[in-house]
Amino acid sequence: MCSHYQIPARERLKFMPGITALPPEVLQDMWPRKSGVFARRPLGWKPTPGDMGVRPVELVVGRWGLVSAKTTDLSIALKLSTFNARSETARTKHTFAHAWRMGQHCIIPAEAFYEPDWRTGRAVATRFTRADGGVMGVAGLWDVFTGSDGQEIVSYTMLTINADDHPLLNQYHQPGKEKRMIVVLPEANYDAWLDAPPEKSLDFMLAISPELLRAMPVLGT
Repeated sequence: MCSHYQIPARERLKFMPGITALPPEVLQDMWPRKSGVFARRPLGWKPTPGDMGVRPVELVVGRWGLVSAKTTDLSIALKLSTFNARSETARTKHTFAHAWRMGQHCIIPAEAFYEPDWRTGRAVATRFTRADGGVMGVAGLWDVFTGSDGQEIVSYTMLTINADDHPLLNQYHQPGKEKRMIVVLPEANYDAWLDAPPEKSLDFMLAISPELLRAMPVLGT
């Protein structure tokens, strides 16, 4: 799982074709429940038959930690750890089921993500980046909760998969616990992920090749 990542600098947020406008400034150092940035199709947009041009993408500011549109008790929902969603069970879990069923896919731009390395017997924070220096696009879900007073909470979560057999990321997290990793999408799949129907969502839950990542321990941890 991932509980800490870095948003790219503002000038690097146009990480995929179709993004024309940048959102308001947000903090780059991201932790659960803070406001981050995700990319999605504009609401109400539909492709036209035969349209092969660049498809529009909007960058949206939202809470990192999904709050379902179907939430009945907001006070409880805001305390839950919903910044990651297990792709294997997201479609059946109350918090994530609505977003999954509606195909509310998003891509979270990340400069880096952090995981703990326990191989020395203590947690050593490790920073993962793309080996080529590019921005990572993490597969996620988004949703909007609307309260009885009209208050809206836009939020998102990162999708994760099992990493027990991943040559790199299986070395992280505590011994004896299941290894998990976020889904870093290939650039070639960005548009397809945003447009995919719910029944195709699991087709995109693939592990990134280890040679495409660079891992660096964070000094002083």
